[in-house]
Amino acid sequence: MIAFIEEHRDDTGVEPICRQLPIAPSTFYDHMAKRANPDLLSDRATRDAVLRPEIKRVFEENYKVYGVRKVWRQLAREGFDVARCTVARLMKDLGLEGVIRGKKAKTTIPDKAQPCPLDKVNRQFGVPAPDVMWVSDFTYVATWQGFVYVAFVIDVFARRIVGWRVSRTANAGFVLDALDQAVHQRQPG
Repeated sequence: MIAFIEEHRDDTGVEPICRQLPIAPSTFYDHMAKRANPDLLSDRATRDAVLRPEIKRVFEENYKVYGVRKVWRQLAREGFDVARCTVARLMKDLGLEGVIRGKKAKTTIPDKAQPCPLDKVNRQFGVPAPDVMWVSDFTYVATWQGFVYVAFVIDVFARRIVGWRVSRTANAGFVLDALDQAVHQRQPG
């Protein structure tokens, strides 16, 4: 927002723009004063300005694979007294992310040629009685042996799981098995 105000302030002025945006003019002027005089910055902002290049340097020197914990430990070895949460916050601000071991699970392979399914309930999940509406979903859970896929069928009225199945592979069969379990257990009319 600050960049937008700065770009258009000559055309319409700061106050009219701030009246339309959810920002006070004093916030804009405070930001501009701090940019002109870095001594006005808070202690945290001053410390962040010192740590950002160091975090980036450690990350790049280690082939851009270090995560928060390893960057934090390397900074500690180099004599920086910084909290781990601060390193995490600054790495997130800088867009730096360490490499994660293992492969990512692929639960959905979209077919662009097929149309998207319609929302049959129009996001209205209020129902008057049990077994009137069930919804289903599946997800994956990382285990030591690999990914395990779990399918759930939930009764919208009771907000309870009425059927579930676990599988090592993501196919339609285990979702249908969860539905079969729900039908067998609840025996809806």
